[in-house]
Order: sequence, then C-alpha cells, then structure tokens
Amino acid sequence: MEDSNGAEIKAPPPVHRRPPRPRGGCFTPEGFVAALRRRLSSGAAVAARASFAADSGDESGPPEPSSSHRRRDSSGDTSSAAGAGDFTAFSFRAAAPVHRKAKESPLSSDAIFKQSHAGLFNLCIVVLVAVNGRLIIENLMKYGLLIRTGFWFNSRSLRDWPLLMCCLSLPAFPLGAFSVEKLAFRNVITDAVATCLHIILTTTEIVYPVLVILMCDSAVVSGFLLMFIACIVWLKLVSFAHTNHDIRQLTISGKKVDYAPSTDDMDNLQAPTLGSLVYFMMAPTLCYQPSYPRTANVRKGWLIRQIILYLIFTGIQGFIIEQYINPIVVDSQHPLKGGLLNAVETVLRLSLPNVYLWLCMFYCFFHLWLNILAEILRFGDREFYKDWWNAKTIDEYWRKWNMPVHKWIVRHIYFPCMRSGISKEVAVFVSFFVSAVLHELCVAVPCRILKFWAFLGIMLQIPLITLTSYLKSKFRDTMAGNMMFWFFFCIYGQPMCVLLYYHDVMNRIGKTE
Repeated sequence: MEDSNGAEIKAPPPVHRRPPRPRGGCFTPEGFVAALRRRLSSGAAVAARASFAADSGDESGPPEPSSSHRRRDSSGDTSSAAGAGDFTAFSFRAAAPVHRKAKESPLSSDAIFKQSHAGLFNLCIVVLVAVNGRLIIENLMKYGLLIRTGFWFNSRSLRDWPLLMCCLSLPAFPLGAFSVEKLAFRNVITDAVATCLHIILTTTEIVYPVLVILMCDSAVVSGFLLMFIACIVWLKLVSFAHTNHDIRQLTISGKKVDYAPSTDDMDNLQAPTLGSLVYFMMAPTLCYQPSYPRTANVRKGWLIRQIILYLIFTGIQGFIIEQYINPIVVDSQHPLKGGLLNAVETVLRLSLPNVYLWLCMFYCFFHLWLNILAEILRFGDREFYKDWWNAKTIDEYWRKWNMPVHKWIVRHIYFPCMRSGISKEVAVFVSFFVSAVLHELCVAVPCRILKFWAFLGIMLQIPLITLTSYLKSKFRDTMAGNMMFWFFFCIYGQPMCVLLYYHDVMNRIGKTE
C-alpha cells in the first residue's frame, strides 16, 4: 500500500483477540459431559489409557487405537495428542479407576499354575550353580584332584583279558540261533526241538560269562561291562527265537488271529536272513523284526557333535565318581551296622553326587550313545525314552524310563502271560521278577557276592506302584507321586544300594586277604 507521495505504508500487525468466554449462567453439566466424552473417544485418549494400563499392570485396559484412528488423530486432533503427551488425559487423572475387576495374587492356589515361572527357574539355576561351585571348591581344598591317569586303563586291566575274550566270543550264540531257525523254517526240525535248542543256547550264553568272571580275578567294572553286554545279547536271543517262532505259527502253521495284520505287518512275516540278524544284533533295540524303519542318510556333522558330547559326559562321570562319590563311600560305615543318624547323614551326603552321576549316565547312554548307534545304522525309531522325569507314579516311570527294555518285557513277557489267561497282577509280578533277576546278575556277579540288594530293590517297586497310584487318585493334579519317585530313587534308594554293595565288597576282600 502506497501514499500520495508514492511511499510505502506498512500495515499494522494483526491483533489476536481471545474468543469471549461463556458466562457462568451459560455453563451446564451436560456440556461438560459431552466434551469429556468427545475427548475420551479420541485416539490419543485410547492410547493414553492403554499406556496407563500397561504401566499399572491392568491387562483389562483397552487396546491401542487402530491405524486409521491414529491417522485421524494425527491430522485433526492435535490438542488431544498434545494432551496425551503431557499426561493430561483422563486416564492419568486421579478420578480414573485403577481397580477394574477381581484378580488373584500370582502365587495363590488358583493362579500359580497359570503364571510363567521362568524367572524363578533361572533363580534355581543360579542358586544351583553357586551352591555346587562352593562344594567343588570345598572338595578340591579338602582332597585335592583325586582323578588318576589310570582311571580307565592301568596295569591291572591287563589281567582282565579272559573277560575280553569271552566278550568277543559271544557272537557265536546268535549264529547258533540263526542256524536253528534256518532248520526250523525248512521243516528239518520241529518247533519243539527248535525251542529246546534255543533254551540251551540262551542258558549257555548267560552262564558262560558268569563262570568266566567268577574264575578270574577281574575288576568289578570289567565284570559289570561283560555281564551288561551278556544280558543284552541274552535279551536279543530271546526276542529272536520268540519272534521267529510266532512267524512260523502265522505263516507255516496257518494259525488264525483275531485281527488281520496290515500290509506293513505282512512284510515283517518273513524268514530270518543273516543280514537281518547282524543288523538286529548291532541295532539299538532289543525287539527283533525282519525290517526296521530307516532314515535317508547319515548326518556326519551331527554324528561328530554327538560323539564329542559322549566323550565329554563320559569324562564328567569319571570325575564325579573319583572326586565325590569315592571319598564319601570310603569314609562311611555300613548303613545297617552303624547308627541311624550316621546312616541318614551319609545317604543324604551321597545323594547329590549320585543324582548328578545318574542324570549324566542317562544322558550319555540313552540319548547320546543310542542315538550315535542309530545314526550310524540309520535306525529310524529313536524313542529310547519318554518324559520319565514327569512321572507321577512308579508304574509310569518304568514305562517311560527305558523304552527298549519296556518294549521287550511287554512284547515277550507281559502279553504272552495275558494271552495264557494269567491275571494282570501276576503278569506284572513276573515282569518285575525277570527284571530283578537280570539286575542282580549284572551287580552280584562282578562283585562276587549274593546279597539280593538289587533284586529286592526292583521287587519293592511293586508296592511302591500301588502307593503312588493311590496318591495320584487321592490328590489329583498334584505332583505328590512325582516327588515320592524322586525321593525313593535318587535321595534314598540308589545311595543306599551303593553303600550296601561297597561295604559288602570291602568285607569280602578283607576276608580273602
């Protein structure tokens, strides 16, 4: 804008006038409520309430606004966004309720199993590491490093060569069983003759190592390994003979069954071959069948990792035995001859390293070693164990702990007893009796004593099965049976057996010297 002389005239600055406030008589509660509802319905207020709910631990608060609602708020309702930023929304006011519904405390009986206890589990691990770290330091300060270079092999091991020769000669018995089956399938000998020959072979196979161990002055560990292998071969021979006898009855004799076998089952109703026998004797199973599920290939990298883990955990087992179990056992007294408190204290002191040794043994043998064999042989069915650590009864534990032995007992003892008209209770008793005899052979023969501790330990599982089954039915959805299982197996049972056998062996050695 210019004046008459042509000079430019500056415009005055604009004047900002505040809109007139409503008079007191014009203000009504209905207007305030309407304005409050508009503010609370805005996206910023919803986001503020969600933030407040998260900060206050209220899971019932509203969810965050949708993307369209957020876009609408960012374009239009700038005042609401500003209000949410400086905590002026209603959700942050003292008038907003913080208690919206009834809730239980996280550790109450109604809510404890609905919560995540990962933090407490991490605390238990930290405490376990700290406590055991102190025990390791205390043990090293008291005894020093006890593990010897000759722990696995020394000059005394050379005296056990007869046991090695016995172990190398055991494959002759499966070849004898294969010859018997070939003659039986060709009808050269009758089923009765074949059964008698199998009984002679299996009996000789288990008696032969017993005589070798008793005649030789061998170490306990060497004798245990030989008896362990001999029992495995015996179980495989029984399965081989029983399965082929049943195949002959179904194919040659034409025996009828209640349910017709499937196509896959018919593929397994074949005469044995030398290849199927060799594969069965090497495979990580105790139940014979002409063919097994196989994997596509061998995972070499995975196999190498498992072998490395197996060597590591084998060394850990030796360290636990030499560094922790041996000092406790040597300094102890016979649990049945000393005082009660002294026996309880020794058992409790031995229980912790015994649990570690037992868990390492389980992981090393049932997971690593059996999976290594399965991977080399491309053996497909690798269910060697189930979640036995969650067992609520002793019966459930025995059905999940050692699947190869469980399948063998069910297939060759329990089911034949039931088909013969024997009651379930008697069939269970016979199954545990066979297991108890094998356990006693594996322990008593290498120790050269017959005290029946292992036999009684297995047979006493039958009343424990009844007790834990009662607890499971009485206290539903509880772990009372699981805690009893851990107590009898790890805290009391196994340490007591270790002490009993150790002192009995030491007494035998003292008498011979």
